[in-house]
Amino acid sequence: MKWQNCLQINKVLTNIGDFTIAQFRGNKGRGRRPYVKKEDPNKINEFITAPVVRVVGENIETGIYQLRDALNMADEQELDLVEISPTANPPVCKIIDYKKFLFEQKKKQKEMKAKTAKIIVKEIRLGPNIDDHDFNFKLKHAINFLQDGAKVKVDVFFKGRSIVYKEKGEYVLLKFAQELEDYGKVEQLPRLEGKRMIMIISPKK
Repeated sequence: MKWQNCLQINKVLTNIGDFTIAQFRGNKGRGRRPYVKKEDPNKINEFITAPVVRVVGENIETGIYQLRDALNMADEQELDLVEISPTANPPVCKIIDYKKFLFEQKKKQKEMKAKTAKIIVKEIRLGPNIDDHDFNFKLKHAINFLQDGAKVKVDVFFKGRSIVYKEKGEYVLLKFAQELEDYGKVEQLPRLEGKRMIMIISPKK
């Protein structure tokens, strides 16, 4: 018996706005998703055109099947047949919940975007002879920067002959780092570069 007679499918395609509407009527199956957005990255169910596909997924025997058999397998599990590798020979299709699949894809994209997000670096300058008031004032700024997810670049600038007090500058930076240990971790220990001693603190994750 021909495939068309077996499923008694009456298919009507109509283009409306951003959607292609596919209406199906049959005596078996749960009724697959009635429409697919044009921007959807994958072909699903009856929108798959390859006559033969390789099927993968959970609780199924991986192998090469006629498209009609693959669609029946998806129907039996009340899931969708999704073409995930259209350029393979034959194309690879996976039996999954398509909405859940799209959700997971978007979630992965957001995670990748977050990892590649631009790192913000805030700078704070201290003096080798900084008093307690200024020290605590700049400490509060550093805490706010770290809580916002930014790195903090702290430096002590030595004017004129004050370079002879570089040990004092190192002490100030290490004390600053110690006060921030609940908010960040030292990425770069104090290092003298010209007339500046620099330390970098990263936010705790």
